[in-house]
Amino acid sequence: MSKPQIAVQMMMLAGKVKELGVYETLKTLKEMGFNAVEISQVDMSEENVAEMERAVYELEMNICSLSAYTAQIHPSFPVDSFDLHFDKIVSDAKRLDVSYLRIGSLPFTHYGQPEKFIEFAKEMDMWGAKLREYGIKLFYHNHHCEFDKVDGKVLFEHLVENTSAENIGFEIDVHWIQRAGLNPAKFIKKMAGRAELVHLKDYRIATPSQEDLMGSLAKGDMNLFFNTIQFAEIGEGNLDFKEIIDACEESNVRYLPIEQDDTYGRDPFESLQISMDNLKKMGYADYF
Repeated sequence: MSKPQIAVQMMMLAGKVKELGVYETLKTLKEMGFNAVEISQVDMSEENVAEMERAVYELEMNICSLSAYTAQIHPSFPVDSFDLHFDKIVSDAKRLDVSYLRIGSLPFTHYGQPEKFIEFAKEMDMWGAKLREYGIKLFYHNHHCEFDKVDGKVLFEHLVENTSAENIGFEIDVHWIQRAGLNPAKFIKKMAGRAELVHLKDYRIATPSQEDLMGSLAKGDMNLFFNTIQFAEIGEGNLDFKEIIDACEESNVRYLPIEQDDTYGRDPFESLQISMDNLKKMGYADYF
């Protein structure tokens, strides 16, 4: 069994990057005790890549993975894509000593459609084969909608069956696996050999205030009662992280980026500190 390294998913700090810059944001993380990050939702401009490079060499910050897409998935997600920026993506990875790339989602136009999943999987596998020539491994990050069952088959299975293990790995997000109705630890073990990246993200039930709940019910609206799921700092929700991290070790997962899609008004550095403190209390102080 190998010990994975806990990292930070930089999508949490996209606002801080705009406020402080890449280098200062990474410097703050280093001062907090984080030594690895996964880059997402940060513009890969020359200026930002140069600051990442500076952090790699001056701060010894490990950039464990970068993000890219096969093609632009939506105008609101302007990221580098293989169809338009392949050479730049490879160059950035080499410059930052990164050997893992991850795709954060299918195009939103594909969800719910088996034929689109199969088409995407084959395209992703093709890019994975090209990247492998440069010593780079490509991963796909799941949400919950990949576990929609259409015509008796879970859509995620199309991604697995239409890609090869040598070309495509999977980045398992434990919150979204839980939301999909599956046990995260069991799913990680099931994907052993193809899952070297696992997102740590807790799953919290946030009961609305009595005033809001009663007001909603008085209108005959049950949605507020039904929709109580939140993202949470590690240890502040209901997921069993000892079971999850044990499964990661057993399955030779290499990196565990902490991700929290919404901090509900809390400063993201504070949220990360809470997650770090709770993980240390669980016995994972030497995983950072």
